[in-house]
Amino acid sequence: MAIVVHHLNNSRSQRVLWLLEELGLDYDIVRYQRDPVTMLAPESLRRIHPLGKSPVVTDDDLVLAESGAIVDYLVDRYGNDRLAPSRGTPEYLRYNYWLHYAEGSAMPPLLLKLIFQRVGSAKAPFFVRPIARAIAAKVTESFIDPQLKLHLDYLESELGKHPWFVGESFGGADIQMSFPIEAAAAGRSPLTQRPRLTDWLNRIHARPAYRRALERGGPYDFAGD
Repeated sequence: MAIVVHHLNNSRSQRVLWLLEELGLDYDIVRYQRDPVTMLAPESLRRIHPLGKSPVVTDDDLVLAESGAIVDYLVDRYGNDRLAPSRGTPEYLRYNYWLHYAEGSAMPPLLLKLIFQRVGSAKAPFFVRPIARAIAAKVTESFIDPQLKLHLDYLESELGKHPWFVGESFGGADIQMSFPIEAAAAGRSPLTQRPRLTDWLNRIHARPAYRRALERGGPYDFAGD
């Protein structure tokens, strides 16, 4: 077994390091740095996967991309019945739902928020700048912020049913959900009016495996420290 995480700073790959620490697996890290201007991953990641995005994990000859697929693979292969419910159960359906929801539903409004913030602050000719800022503000106010509120309220409600996203036990769904919730907490969608999400975030940040992953991965702006 030779697991390698192609780790981009301040990215979704941090939760893959965390998962590997929770599973107690040995792994190596190949580090990549974002372009300080564009914040994009370097071209060198394309040598590992054609899309050039992180996370990418190699396990011997197998190359895996997409966070949800990576979490599902690692837990299924190496979990030994930890971090996921048994397949075929209602709990597993819920677990699988959160693996997909994190990127399919939670992340798009957060990404749109970031994009339109950049549109509003981007350099432009003086006669274009007010128009760009007005459009960005309108889209944010009328669509993005209501969507963020909708999702954060939904997550707050779901955590009112159980302490973790799949019932009474911490698992891979919580690891997968960490990035969108951390990103929301770090942006202009504070969790101060959502005590269950805040408590959940504090509990995952206190986990020893999470702290070990930070030590291995390096600076991570969303850790809340």
